Amino acid sequence: MTPELRHEPGHRLGLKDVVAGLSVAVVLIPQSMAYAELAGLPSHHGLYAAALAPIAASFLASSPYLQTGPVALTALLTLGALMPMATPASAEFVGLAALLAVVVGVVRIGVGLLRAGSLSYLMSRPMLSGFTSAAAILILATQIPGAVGSDVAEGGVLGKAAWALTHPGAWEWSSVVLSLGTVAVITVSRRIHPLVPGVLLAAVGGMVFSVATGYEGATVGSVPSGFIPLSLGLPWARLPSLVLPGTVIALVGFAEAASISRMFASEDRGHWSPDREFLGQGVANVVAGMSGGFPVGGSFSRSSLNRLAGAGSRWSGLVTGLSVLAFLPFASVLSPLPRAILAGIVIAAVWSLFKPRVLVEIWHLSRPQGVVAGSTFGLTLALSPHVEQAVLMGILTAGAVHLWKELKLEVRARREGDTLHMQPEGVLWFGSAPALDDALLECLAEEPGIDRVVLSLAGLGRIDLTGAYTLAELLQHIRDAGIEVDVEDVPKHVRRAFVLLQREAPEKP
Repeated sequence: MTPELRHEPGHRLGLKDVVAGLSVAVVLIPQSMAYAELAGLPSHHGLYAAALAPIAASFLASSPYLQTGPVALTALLTLGALMPMATPASAEFVGLAALLAVVVGVVRIGVGLLRAGSLSYLMSRPMLSGFTSAAAILILATQIPGAVGSDVAEGGVLGKAAWALTHPGAWEWSSVVLSLGTVAVITVSRRIHPLVPGVLLAAVGGMVFSVATGYEGATVGSVPSGFIPLSLGLPWARLPSLVLPGTVIALVGFAEAASISRMFASEDRGHWSPDREFLGQGVANVVAGMSGGFPVGGSFSRSSLNRLAGAGSRWSGLVTGLSVLAFLPFASVLSPLPRAILAGIVIAAVWSLFKPRVLVEIWHLSRPQGVVAGSTFGLTLALSPHVEQAVLMGILTAGAVHLWKELKLEVRARREGDTLHMQPEGVLWFGSAPALDDALLECLAEEPGIDRVVLSLAGLGRIDLTGAYTLAELLQHIRDAGIEVDVEDVPKHVRRAFVLLQREAPEKP
C-alpha cells in the first residue's frame, strides 16, 4: 500500500523538512534547466521534470534524504538514446524523451514489484567507474561550445568540443567569463559551506548581468509560464525502439540512487529497501514523462544538501516538488538567464566524476578488473552518443571476466614421503570441476610411488552440486587405483552429496 502522510508516526512532515525541501528547490530550479539542455531539450522541460517527480517519489521512497529529479548522468543517457532518432530540442525529440521516461518508470516499477531490487548490485564497480569517468568527459564536452559561446553546427560530441577549444577566434568572451565565473562561484560556495546555494547565486548573478549589460549572447529565451501540461499524447508508435535504452537507463541510472540511499542508511545505522526505492523512482519517472519531462533519478549533491539542511523524513522531497510547482507561473523571470551559466552549472556538477586515479588503482589491484574498467571507459567514448551500448558491452565484459576467473582453479601440491598433499583453491562448480579432475590426475602421474593422497578443501570458497559430484567420483577412481585418500575440511553439503552419490552408485560385481 502507498503510505500516507498522516499514518506515519515519527515520520511526519516537520519544520526541518520544509526548510530542507526549500533549500533543495532553490538549487534544483536552475540545475534542472541545465540538465534539460544537456539532455537535448528546451530548458523549461527541466522544470517540468523537477516538479511532479520528487512529489511522486516522496510517497514511496525508503530513504529520508534521497532527492529525485533531473541528474547529469541520466540526462546524458537520454541524449545518447534519442540523438539518432530525432533532432535535439525538436517537438519530436521532446515527445520521445517523455516516452523514454515512462519506459524507464515502468521498468523500475516492474523491478520493484518483482522484489528484484538486488539487480542494482549486478553492475560491477570497475564497470561503473569506467563508464562514469568517460560519461563525465562526454558531459563536459557537450557543455564546452555553450561555455565559450561558439556555434558548432556539425560533428560528434567530442568533435564539437575539440573544434570549439581550438578556435578561440570564435569565442564569445562574455560567455567564457560567465561560465568560468559560475564554476568558481559554485566551487567556492561548496568550500565555504555545503548549504551556501552557489548554483542559485550564480544563476541570479547571471540574470542581473544579462539585464544590466544587455548581454547579446545566447540566453534561455522564452520560458512558458503556467502549470505543467499533463498529457498522454506520446509517440507510442516509437515505443519498441525505446525499450532497450529505457531498460539500460532504468538500471544504470538507479545505481546513483542506490549508492546514496545505502551510504546514508549505513551512516545513520538505518534501513533502506532497494525494492521500495525502485518503486518510488519508477513512479517518479512515469509522472515525469506524463508531464513533459525526461528520465529522472536520485541526485547525490541535492540529497547531501537535503541531509545537511536537516531533513528528517522523505517528505522533504514533497516540499521540494511543491516549491518548483509553485514557481512555474513565474518561470518567465528566467528568460534572460545566459546559457553560459547553465553550461557552467553542469561543468561544476560533473567535473569531479572524472576519476582517472580510481581507474589506475583498479588496474593495480586487479588486471582483469582493470580491463573491465578500461574497456568500458574506451567504449563509452568510442560509441558516443550510443553510450547505452557501451554500458551493455561493459556488463558483458564484466560477466566474461568473472566467468573466466571462476573457471580457473589453482591446485597446490606437495609430497611428503609416499603421501601427496593437495589443496585446490578457487570455486568448484560445474564449470571448473573438470580443471580439478585434470589437476589431480596430472599430479598423480608426475609423482609415481604415491600410496596416499590428503586432499584439503579449505581453499575452496564454494562448491556446487556438480562440483561435489565430480569430486566424489574422482576420489572413488583414485581409491579404485589402490591409493588411500583422506579428505579434510569437507563442507556439510558436500558430505551429503558424497552420501547420495554412494547410494546411487551401482554395486560392483
